[in-house]
Amino acid sequence: MRFIHLTLHDRHRDVLSKTTMYYVTDRLHDGRAVQVPGHQIASIVSAWLAELGADSPLVEDLARAACLGDWASACAVGDQLSVGVSVAAAA
Repeated sequence: MRFIHLTLHDRHRDVLSKTTMYYVTDRLHDGRAVQVPGHQIASIVSAWLAELGADSPLVEDLARAACLGDWASACAVGDQLSVGVSVAAAA
């Protein structure tokens, strides 16, 4: 049997990613923005890319960076994907 050891920090981060709400803005379609929990960032951005016939593994990097609060990385990846992410509110 395998055990996965999660530190207190890891568990806290997991809870935050599910309770913190984020604004995700599509920079290619004026006015398109949604408010989602952190665990849904990747799926919404992937859906937007799919509408354009594209996909990218960077969507997971974007979601991870936002949920970790690594805003320098989230902004850099968001620029490459033409999306913006910001914290909306904590539940």
